[in-house]
Amino acid sequence: MKTVKIITDSNSGISQAEAEKLGIIVIPMPFTINDQEYLEEISISQQQFYEFLSQDAEVKTSQPSKFYLEELWKKTLKTCDEIVYIPMSSGLSATCENAKIYAQKFEGKVQVVDNLRISVTQKESVMQAIKLVSEGKDAVAVRAQLERTKDVASIYIMLSVLKYLKKGGRISPTAAALGDMFKLKPILYSRGGSFEKFAVAFSLGQAKQKMLAQIETELNSEFKNYYESGHMAVSVAHTCNAFEAEKFKEEIIAKFPKLKFHYVDALSLSVSCHIGPGSLAVALALCD
Repeated sequence: MKTVKIITDSNSGISQAEAEKLGIIVIPMPFTINDQEYLEEISISQQQFYEFLSQDAEVKTSQPSKFYLEELWKKTLKTCDEIVYIPMSSGLSATCENAKIYAQKFEGKVQVVDNLRISVTQKESVMQAIKLVSEGKDAVAVRAQLERTKDVASIYIMLSVLKYLKKGGRISPTAAALGDMFKLKPILYSRGGSFEKFAVAFSLGQAKQKMLAQIETELNSEFKNYYESGHMAVSVAHTCNAFEAEKFKEEIIAKFPKLKFHYVDALSLSVSCHIGPGSLAVALALCD
């Protein structure tokens, strides 16, 4: 039986400590702050990152270089037969597509998964991959299974502030000013591609109600068979909003007692820089 190593990136929300316990590798995503490069969790903490944001620092996301990935894969393949690499969604970054190109020279030993996941949904994919490998599946089979079910996931994020959407060019300065004036809380959604507008709420409570209503709709329609067979899980993610995230968890468990609840995670820094602090997200994803 072939030995298979799983590699993902820090967009999954899996920490270096967790990775060590799971026996996987987590690549720290690079980004720059005021033209200085940092690696998530390696050279900067969540607290330090949000301090920079509060000072209106110039933050730019990046991706692992070709040299970095190829050297990591070469080193890893000295101790295993194959690699399953699960990067963030190709709909949100060029990281995945570039990795597919780099992997071509490895003659099938590196399988790059493109199943449109980010944050806690990406984490679910990693956990599925670990289980599949433990069952004896090779890298090709793991990639095929994860990509076959790529549509069985959704994520909704409520934003607390609008200035970061304005900085990214997603909304106009006027719209941001009006939104902040009326304390509007936009809700974005994604099925693995770019995040799009889902709804607008006037309070945190209303935002949570709208997100939970949509989750209920999905569980009773397109995800119904998975839900009824016990193969759907819900998780919460946030940006510098741990207290409300834990409260949201309890509300979700009370509303959906038969639905598996898995994680309360902080969103990765490369996501956080686009939406700012105070956000709250809920995500559904296929699980085992």
